[in-house]
Amino acid sequence: MRFTTWNVASLKARMPRVEPWLAAADCDVLCVQETKMTDEAFPADAFAAMGYESVHHGQGRWNGVAILSRVGVDATAHGFGGLEDPYEGDARLVSAMCGGVRFIDVYVPNGREVPSEFYDRKLVWFERLAEYLEANHSPDEPLVLLGDFNVAPEDRDVWDITKFTLSTHVTGPERDALARLREWGLTDAFRAVDDDANGFSFWDYRGGDFHQGRGMRIDLAYVTAPIAERLTAARVDRNARKGEKPSDHAPVIFDLAD
Repeated sequence: MRFTTWNVASLKARMPRVEPWLAAADCDVLCVQETKMTDEAFPADAFAAMGYESVHHGQGRWNGVAILSRVGVDATAHGFGGLEDPYEGDARLVSAMCGGVRFIDVYVPNGREVPSEFYDRKLVWFERLAEYLEANHSPDEPLVLLGDFNVAPEDRDVWDITKFTLSTHVTGPERDALARLREWGLTDAFRAVDDDANGFSFWDYRGGDFHQGRGMRIDLAYVTAPIAERLTAARVDRNARKGEKPSDHAPVIFDLAD
């Protein structure tokens, strides 16, 4: 099985890039963030014509998450269930069973700046995510939690940590939130396969950051042990960040042994 996480930064704007990418990538499950469209506007028919079932959770102008799968889409859900969401209505979590694996696709709030009420609510959102996992899932089941986490797990996951003083994405509480997920029983899939590559998946549009190598690793996949033991490869498709009108994120691709 091959699965991918990709923040497309507007699916409507990026469809001319997503469709040919899917046609060439041999991807079984694609988890998308920042679709920025309603459920009614989501192009399910276009993906179905390519052999992909889909589930989308969107609000319209902002956010939005989707799962596309050519190995089935079952037992879908969205949001934190009965848990209070500090970003209620933002459409930031969708999940589905695909090919015997539970995929949970998330678009974590940005946090904007430190300190701010947006940053505080981001930390609460992470608390809800951990509580949601603990209440509904087990580290013994085949599960993939992936998406745009808006957190770089370590200093090496940003191009220059000295440029991020007092910034979101690298603070101790944000990284502690990721650590709580790992303590529950999740493994950073990219680092499990490649502990040397920088794995940058996001480059700001401004200042030529992509061409200057000023990136961040914030598009992550965390997996339970039954998935970790099947991991065979992980890579960032930098080519998808090139060319005309790309997203500011690149797809991060993972392979599992059958």
